[in-house]
Amino acid sequence: MSSDGWLVVGLGNPGPSYAGNRHNAGFMVLDVLAGRAGGKFKSHRTRSDVLEGRLAGARAVLAKPRTYMNDSGGPVKGLRDFYKVPLEHLIVVHDELDIPYGAVRLKQGGGDNGHNGLRSITRSLGDKEYLRVRFGVGRPPGRMDPAAFVLKDFSAAERKELALEVERAADAVEALIAGGLAAAQNTFHVG
Repeated sequence: MSSDGWLVVGLGNPGPSYAGNRHNAGFMVLDVLAGRAGGKFKSHRTRSDVLEGRLAGARAVLAKPRTYMNDSGGPVKGLRDFYKVPLEHLIVVHDELDIPYGAVRLKQGGGDNGHNGLRSITRSLGDKEYLRVRFGVGRPPGRMDPAAFVLKDFSAAERKELALEVERAADAVEALIAGGLAAAQNTFHVG
């Protein structure tokens, strides 16, 4: 793939027991994008499920690592090397505790903010300047451990809006590809 292609990676944990977890918001967004690209994920040698297609008029590889969240870096580096995607065309979609539920924020680079998936990716790539689409899951109630909170399913109240919020996050990925970071931020960083 040449430099005009994109690599969009959704973070989550594999298997049905994790499917509805807050930590799997990245996988949920990638499933919506796969529907829009009109394809199905297939197993890839990078320990990922991959779909090659088009998003926002551009060639894109959608990927969901089959490793656990904390080990996402190896598959992401393998995908980037295999598809020869420049760092500025790598988008990682992930859950974010410090953003209210359903809010979508986009950024390039920055710290991992305690997110083990991002920490693993940054360590494997040796660089943190990739693009991020952050899906807000909010803070845990009371004294609940954040690690336990992200491994719980979305609440019944959250699930009522979840499909809509996941669609918005997918829209943000396409806006990022179509118009760049500043334009996408202007659209999605409201309210």
